[in-house]
Amino acid sequence: MAANDTSSDFYDFKAIENKWQDHWLSNSTYRASVDSSKEKYYVLEMFPYPSGRIHMGHVRNYSIGDVIARYKRFQGFNVLHPMGWDSFGLPAENAAIKNNSHPARWTYDNIDYMRDQLRQLGLSYDWEREIATCNPKYYKWEQQIFLEMYEKDIVYQKTTTVNWCNSCETVLANEQVIEGACWRCDEQVQAREMNGWFFKITDYAEELLDDLDMLDGWPDKVITMQRNWIGKSTGLQCAFDIVDCDEKLSIFTTRPDTIFGVTFMSIAAEHPLLETLLQANPLADEVRSFVKLIIEEKKEQGREDLTEKKGIFTGRYCSNPFNGEKVPIFVANFVLMGYGTGAVMAVPAHDQRDFEFAKKYGLAVHPVVQPAGTDLDAADMEEASTLPGILIESESFSGMHSEEAKQAIIDFARQHNIGDSHITYRLRDWGISRQRYWGAPIPMIRCEKCGVQPVAIKDLPVTLPQDLDQEQNSCAPLHQRNSFFETSCPKCGGSAQRETDTMDTFVESSWYFARYTSPRFTDSPLNKEEASRWLPVDQYIGGVEHAILHLLYSRFFTKVLRDLGYLDIDEPFKNLLTQGMVIKDGAKMSKSKGNVVDPNDLIQEYGADTTRLFSLFAAPPEKDLEWNAKGVEGCSRFLNRIHRFVSTHKEAIIAGGELTIASLNSNEKELHRKTHQTIKRVTGNIEQNFHFNTAISRVMELFNSLSSLSGDKQKESLGPAVIREAIDNLLILLSPMTPHFCAELWANIHTDSTIEEQSWPTWDEEAAREDELTIVIQVKGKVRSRLQVPADIDDAALEELALKDESALKFIDGQTIKKVIVVKKKLVNIVV
Repeated sequence: MAANDTSSDFYDFKAIENKWQDHWLSNSTYRASVDSSKEKYYVLEMFPYPSGRIHMGHVRNYSIGDVIARYKRFQGFNVLHPMGWDSFGLPAENAAIKNNSHPARWTYDNIDYMRDQLRQLGLSYDWEREIATCNPKYYKWEQQIFLEMYEKDIVYQKTTTVNWCNSCETVLANEQVIEGACWRCDEQVQAREMNGWFFKITDYAEELLDDLDMLDGWPDKVITMQRNWIGKSTGLQCAFDIVDCDEKLSIFTTRPDTIFGVTFMSIAAEHPLLETLLQANPLADEVRSFVKLIIEEKKEQGREDLTEKKGIFTGRYCSNPFNGEKVPIFVANFVLMGYGTGAVMAVPAHDQRDFEFAKKYGLAVHPVVQPAGTDLDAADMEEASTLPGILIESESFSGMHSEEAKQAIIDFARQHNIGDSHITYRLRDWGISRQRYWGAPIPMIRCEKCGVQPVAIKDLPVTLPQDLDQEQNSCAPLHQRNSFFETSCPKCGGSAQRETDTMDTFVESSWYFARYTSPRFTDSPLNKEEASRWLPVDQYIGGVEHAILHLLYSRFFTKVLRDLGYLDIDEPFKNLLTQGMVIKDGAKMSKSKGNVVDPNDLIQEYGADTTRLFSLFAAPPEKDLEWNAKGVEGCSRFLNRIHRFVSTHKEAIIAGGELTIASLNSNEKELHRKTHQTIKRVTGNIEQNFHFNTAISRVMELFNSLSSLSGDKQKESLGPAVIREAIDNLLILLSPMTPHFCAELWANIHTDSTIEEQSWPTWDEEAAREDELTIVIQVKGKVRSRLQVPADIDDAALEELALKDESALKFIDGQTIKKVIVVKKKLVNIVV
C-alpha cells in the first residue's frame, strides 16, 4: 500500500501539511516581534545559493535549525529564525548564458521555486524578513559600508600578484585557493599581476586570533583551522647588508637560534632589489632569463604546485649582521614576494627545503644546533635536523639551549641596533575585486584629474546595468558596457570612469545575519537598536567547509561594523554547529556521481514530516548521514502507528481527567514513570549536544511502552488520564521534528488550543525515578543472568545477590573467585 494512501491505516499527510503550512503563513505564526518579557534567541542556518532545487543536504541543515527554533519557542524564548538568499555569483551567469536568459531573471525564478520547496518542509521561518543579496535594496547598504571602510582606511587599491582562475575568468582570494585549485571549479590557479581592491583584514589579525578564545561554543576543529590560517609567528626581523651596495635585504625568521648557520640567501623572482643586484653584473642576462622562466611557470602551475625547487646564483653576496660572514644570494622559485619580506635566510643544516636546495647547488651546510644525544657533522648529514638542542659555533650564544637562545639573540639584535622581535601572520589582506557581471558594483570612480574618488552616498546604489548592446550577452562584464562606466567625476564634474570590478560574493554573506535584524530599515545599513536586541546569533548552523572563508570573513566584518558604530558586539556567532554530509553508496550525494535523492520525491511519497524525521533520526547532526531507504519507510511507519493509536483512543484521550498518582495501578505507574523519564532524556539530548537522533529514539521507546501497556492482553488497563499525559507530552516532544503531524493530532484532541501555544514539558524527578533496576550479571565478561533489584540498592548488597544467583553459580562451577567488579546500577562482573 502506498504511503500516501488515505485509508484508515495511513494518515493523509498531503492534506495535513498543506493545511498547517497555510495556517502558519496566514497567521504569521513565526513572525519575530519585539517582546521584552521574553529572552531572545537567534537561530540561523547558513543561507543557500538559489541554484534551483533544494537537496538532501539542505533538508538536513534546515531541519536541524528548525528543531532548535521550535524547541526554543516551546521554552518561552522570543525566537528569530530568518531565511534569505546568497544570490550573486558565477553559476547564475553561466546558467543565464546557457539558457539565453538574464542572471536576475534566472535567480529570482529559482528563489521563487526554492521558497516554495522550503515552505513545503514546514520550516518555521519569519518570511517577512527574507532578503536576497542581489537586490539593490540590499547591496546599496553594502556599498555604503564599503565607502565608510574606505574613509577609515580599511579599504585600499593596489597592483599585486593575484590568484587567477582561467575557467571562472576572475580573481580569487587566498582563502579561495584550495591546494592550488579554484574552490569553485577545481581548475589550477595561475599567478597574474592585476590592480584590485583589498580589505585590510590583517589590521584585525591579532583580534581575530585572540577572540577565538571567546568562542567556547564552536567546534575545536574550526577554531584550529582559523588559528592556523591566521598563522601568527613571532621571531626576529633583521637586515643583511648587500656587499658593495648601500641596500639591505630584510628577513624574518622564527628560528633566530639558527642565524649563525646561514649559508645562503634566497629571494623571490619579483623582489624589488633584484634589478639593483643585477646592475653591472655579468650574470644579469642569465638571471633575468631564469626569472622570466619561473614567473611563467608560476602562472602555469599555480603558487602551491611548485614541486621542483629551482634557483640561480645572482653573482652577489650579503653579509650576516651577527658574524659578518658573506653568503651568496640566490633567486629561488619557492620564495613568494607576497609572504614575509620576499627574502629568506637559508639554514640547510636545520631546514629540509634549504638542505635539499644546498645539496642540489653545492652550497655549504653548517650545523649550529646540536640535539641531545647527537653529534652533527655536515659531511654525514642526509637530512636537516629540525629538533631543538644546544647551540654550537654560535659565538657567545654557544652552550645555550635553542629555546633560550632565540630570545637572547633577539635581545642582542635590539641592543646592537641590527634587528628586533617581530610578529608576522600567514593571513593576507582580502582581495575583493572580481571581473564578473553578476556581483555588487564597487562604488568608486576614476578621474584623470582628481584620481580615484568615492561615489557620493546619496547616489547609492550603483546598480548593475540592465540594458544590452546588440552584440553583448546578458553577462558581459562591466568594462565592456560604456553606458555603465562612462560617468562624471563627483569632485570636478569632468569626464570619469566607474570602477568596473564587482565585489567578491563572500562580502554579501559576511554581514547578512546582521541585516536580518532590520531588513526593511531605510536609514542606514543597520538599525543599531534592533541589532543590539538580536545579535549575536545564538546558534549558527552550516558545513565545516566554511570554516575559513565565510566564518573568518563574517568575524572580520562584525568587528568592522562595530568600529563603524553599527554594532556593539565583537563576535557574530555565539555557538556553531557544523553538520555532516548526506552520503549514499559511500559518497557525498552529487549529480556527477549519480547518487542524488530528490527531496521532492520523498515529500510526495512520504510527506515532509517523514522526510524531516529521517534526516534527524539517521545520525547525530555533526556526523555524516548515510542514506537508507528502509530508514525512511521506518519513520513513516512510526508516524502512522501514532496516528492510528490516537485515532483509536481519541475519545479516551479527550476525556482525560485528573491524574491521581496514589490511585495508579502498576501499568499506569510504569507509563507515568516512562513519560517523565522521556521528557528528561529528550530535553537532555537536545540541550547537551543536539542529538536529535537519540531524542527521537526516546520518544519511540515511550510510544512502544504506551502501545504495549494499553494492549488487550494486559491484566491492568490504562486509564484515560495517564494515556492523555503520555500522548500530550509525546506530541510536544516530537513536534519540533514533525510539526504538521503533531499540530494536527493536537488539534484533534484539543479543540481549544494549538500545539504552538504550549510550553515545553517539565519532568517530575520523583516520578522519573525507577522503582527497580535490571542488573546484568557477567561471569568472565559474558552475560550469564539478570536481576531485578530495588533502584536504591547499594554495591555491597548487589554483590551479595549476584554471588547467590543460581544461573551465575552454574558458570562459576566451584572455581575460585578472584574479584567482583560492580558497575553501579548497571552490572556485576564475576572474575574467576
